[in-house]
Amino acid sequence: MTAAIPVPPDLAGHPFFQYRNNVLYAEDVPLDHLAGQLGTPLYVYSRAALRAAWNTYHSAVGQRPVLVCYGMKANSNLAVLKEFARLGAGFDIVSGGELKRALAVGADPARIVFSGVGKQAWEMRAALDAGVMCFNVESEAELQRLSDVAQETGRRARVALRVNPDVDAQTHPYISTGLKENKFGIPIGAALDAYRSSRLLPGLEVTGLDCHIGSQLTDISPYFDALEKLLDLVADLEGIGIRLSHLDLGGGLGIRYSDETPPSPKALLDGVFQRLQARGQGHLRLVLEPGRSLVGNAGLLLTTVQYLKHGEARNFAIVDAAMNDLLRPALYDAWHGLRPLLPRAGDALDYDVVGPVCESADWLARQRALVIEQGDVLALESAGAYGMTMAGNYNTRPRAAEVMVDGDHYHVVRQRETLDDLLRGESTLP
Repeated sequence: MTAAIPVPPDLAGHPFFQYRNNVLYAEDVPLDHLAGQLGTPLYVYSRAALRAAWNTYHSAVGQRPVLVCYGMKANSNLAVLKEFARLGAGFDIVSGGELKRALAVGADPARIVFSGVGKQAWEMRAALDAGVMCFNVESEAELQRLSDVAQETGRRARVALRVNPDVDAQTHPYISTGLKENKFGIPIGAALDAYRSSRLLPGLEVTGLDCHIGSQLTDISPYFDALEKLLDLVADLEGIGIRLSHLDLGGGLGIRYSDETPPSPKALLDGVFQRLQARGQGHLRLVLEPGRSLVGNAGLLLTTVQYLKHGEARNFAIVDAAMNDLLRPALYDAWHGLRPLLPRAGDALDYDVVGPVCESADWLARQRALVIEQGDVLALESAGAYGMTMAGNYNTRPRAAEVMVDGDHYHVVRQRETLDDLLRGESTLP
């Protein structure tokens, strides 16, 4: 029998996931009910949380010329995409598959930007046929290929060159993208020549300048460091007769995983427009590509304790979710909040929460003080971004189901995979 416990203080950062009478809820749906009905592992998203996150950008934009393109690599479930399309978002895509998903929910192609370092010719053709707003081009070789494809299709490709400003985003090295040793973008010192080349290539129309320095930024000063370099380049481009219509600053605003205090979209936009006006570039339309900050805190991953294993060095809670369901801890040493759906009274023990995959890297949380028993269901917080999109089938494990909660209702927005699904498409030799 559970005893009353105080609401953990860090749930204040997740207002749509709260305890009521010792039961963790998503909006008005008790999560123990969802786990019992649908099983675990289970991704649960809050529609209200998606809307609230979008509104922080929408209200920050106001009447300013800004296009907010959701960076859909963070979470590409069709229900999530449709919600943002309804709210008026554009989309930032990085593959032909993401283009297919965006178009499937009725996204306006004129509000889609196509990013990514390795676009293939078929992806370029599909995007040109759809009529995307812009290609964010990351190398001179890509410029040439895009020119060739545009000529073949008889279309004109609008392009922005992604430049690498060599600015330290002060984030995890795997998600830092603006340093000169990163694979992304054209070095800013070579950008002027690249723009000259692009002007000479048939089938291309140069419209913008793009930059993205990294993800999970909790300090906005690196944005402004990069912006100053970009505005210097804009002035140099105007000096050779290239006048741009838009400036794309990418995404990257962080979220709260533990005790971070991320900056607001308004703080970022106020600072950007102050600098644009001061530099006489107020005509530029701004493009932002937020991903994590729109969906990260809108999702949980539910998982059931299979076994408790107590040892001299460590205690382990072995659960049914694994690194193939949530890769971030293994890949980035990432921290996710962890909560029991039905808290228990008693003396806590420190547990490493680990999955059943045959890898020592298969862990979801380390050294967490928990009062738990076999069969308890736990919720991993801040799992709305880079959770299901990075999931796989290692150890022939079916991927989890996904559910969207809307008030006191819920909708299964992706069915749980079956073992038959995993075998489909394979064959043995005769």
